[in-house]
Amino acid sequence: MQTLWNNYRYLIMRRVTQIALLVLYFGANAWGWKILQGNLSSSLVFGLVPLSDPFAALQMLAAGALLATNLLIGAGIIAAFYLIVGGRVFCSWVCPINMITDAANYLRRKLQIDKLPNRQSVSRKMRYWILALSLILSFFMGVTAFEFVSPISMMHRGIIFGLGFGWAAMLIIFLFDLFVLKNGWCGHVCPLGGFYSLLGSFSLIRVKHTQENCTLCMKCKLVCPEHQVLHMIGKESLPVLSGECTNCARCIEVCDDDALGFSLRKLAQNKKMGEENENNN
Repeated sequence: MQTLWNNYRYLIMRRVTQIALLVLYFGANAWGWKILQGNLSSSLVFGLVPLSDPFAALQMLAAGALLATNLLIGAGIIAAFYLIVGGRVFCSWVCPINMITDAANYLRRKLQIDKLPNRQSVSRKMRYWILALSLILSFFMGVTAFEFVSPISMMHRGIIFGLGFGWAAMLIIFLFDLFVLKNGWCGHVCPLGGFYSLLGSFSLIRVKHTQENCTLCMKCKLVCPEHQVLHMIGKESLPVLSGECTNCARCIEVCDDDALGFSLRKLAQNKKMGEENENNN
């Protein structure tokens, strides 16, 4: 039981967090709960504290809207939070789409689809181009372009308010990730993930790799949705500094060598510098 918990503890906590948020949003709509009202773009905690999606706020600014004070405060709170814990924590701990893409990725590994010929190869930088395009379209069209077509919003509304398009969005993304492109939506397309990647480049909480403990089993890279961020595996002890890391902690869970764990950014970097100085002396 202890081994099972160690191997899936973060995954369990992520699912509890994601489902709990959906329950709270649903409860606000169905039964008038005041704990968490609204949606992932704009919420109100206990009827007092505003929370707003910074990317949605940027699109509104690009569209020429005047932002209310509460919206600016809410966007500031969310931006500050993800600057500390890691921008793409939203992707792995909050966004409901993550449950769909994780399921597709798991089934993809079980069916060994990646071993089939003619696999698609798409640059992960595409999400940044779509991010820029979202802001440009918002400017010229006068609407929040990505929010208008976002499958994240569709799925969230579908679960909370019972709209049919949400389930269609879930199915399309699941099939896309399963048969077309591994981690296609979250890892290559989603501009919201791209935005939080940029924000996460400055965050404090990081995954730290300890090379001395590593046996190069590569289980971490197998389960990591952004495996390119683990470029230091087998080379040197370094923290994962890329903002594209989702801090999902699956790499930590599957590592039997205790070679990966969470650390504060500066502590990890200072430890690395100290070790280098000792070796030089």
